[in-house]
Amino acid sequence: MSLASISSRQQPAAQIELDETDHRIIALLRGDGRLPYRSIARELNLTEATVRARVRRLEESRTMRVVAVTDIEAAGYGMLLAIGVQVEDRSPEEVGRDMAAIPEVFSVNIVVGTQDLEILMVAEDQAALQGLLHEKLATMAGVRRLTPALAVNVLKNQPDWVPFHDPA
Repeated sequence: MSLASISSRQQPAAQIELDETDHRIIALLRGDGRLPYRSIARELNLTEATVRARVRRLEESRTMRVVAVTDIEAAGYGMLLAIGVQVEDRSPEEVGRDMAAIPEVFSVNIVVGTQDLEILMVAEDQAALQGLLHEKLATMAGVRRLTPALAVNVLKNQPDWVPFHDPA
């Protein structure tokens, strides 16, 4: 698994046109976000200064950024859960913000459908899961119902992948 991720940001600071070289640099960084500019330059038959300037341009335009990604198993978490949350007497946003403050929760989304919120979280083991579900989440103000789903076999979890859209 890659230790870094290339992600696009929501609103680029300035629209830039990407050429084949930009796409190839991005592809190499997606494979290894810690790849030195010298290695990228060698691979693409460019100068190190050219690679450095292009990466800076991509980052400054908010077209891409390189970020660290943690492997949840390597971090000691053996359980991955998706939890649907029904809310009452508080807004989903308020409850979601409280849930987002829990370190084991790494994604909180306000959704439309049967649930008001969908969260993704990890737990170290069964005992930790019990505490998180019953002592932290279920007792939180505004939580009406939790519908947890434990991942028993993760077929794809690719945190280093982000859809990259070229507006050209």
